[in-house]
Amino acid sequence: MTGAAPPDVTAELARAEALSRVRSAFAAAGIAEPALDARILLLDASAIDATELAIRPERPVGEAGAERILAHARRRLAGEPVWRILGEREFWGLTFWLSPDTLVPRPDSETAVEAALRALPRRDAPARVLDLGTGTGCLLVAVLHERPEAFGIGLDRSPGAAMTARRNAVRNGVGDRAALIVGDWAGALSGRFDLVISNPPYIPAPDLAGLAREVREHDPRAALDGGADGLDAYRAILADAPRLLAPGGALVLEIGIGQADDVGALAFARGLRLDETRADLGGIPRALTFR
Repeated sequence: MTGAAPPDVTAELARAEALSRVRSAFAAAGIAEPALDARILLLDASAIDATELAIRPERPVGEAGAERILAHARRRLAGEPVWRILGEREFWGLTFWLSPDTLVPRPDSETAVEAALRALPRRDAPARVLDLGTGTGCLLVAVLHERPEAFGIGLDRSPGAAMTARRNAVRNGVGDRAALIVGDWAGALSGRFDLVISNPPYIPAPDLAGLAREVREHDPRAALDGGADGLDAYRAILADAPRLLAPGGALVLEIGIGQADDVGALAFARGLRLDETRADLGGIPRALTFR
């Protein structure tokens, strides 16, 4: 995408034509979803919604609008992901701010939220929740949003990520029930939790260089690198899980493709039994629940 020509967008151009030109520029650059990316970025740059675009497609984008559209387009053509450009992403029907210290929440991770809610079936029951490697806080905040009597702790080794998660907890109305702390996994924590959840780094270190440019250049390496075999974080989490789980408590782990058997074996060695495997929308095992 480097060196790709930006679209010709000027103040007098109609919204629909501006969208067409941005889409064409993205397609020519080989962007995977040029129409979707162009639409999302044009709506944001124009400060309008899809309904406004549909009703008034002939309205000129204006001078300020053209500048913002071009700025967004240039960043996308340079390889920056759409959600990094917007600075936020929707997850579980909630909106989360991003920062350089956090991953972008992905739809696949909603599978872990589904597993967590099955592990805490009563909406009105008090519960203690621990989210290890919280990042944006999306897993913790989504669970607390659905379980209004629960209290949660989100832990991340990045101070910037913990700060971002704190802002997101407040933004989504669960700030009074969420504590965000900085630490290296759960070694310094005590107490028992009804639910421990985590989407840890699970990419094998040798595979990092082959990741898509949008991920490789814009996601924090520490949130991706799972060590030589991709399992280092699981070993650390599972070492502490037995002492952290309350009687009847559940551990929910998001996993990468093909990791179910290896993570299951690590958990079994720590005295945990596999309670459920949940697949994502692509049919790939994505979340494991242990007791």
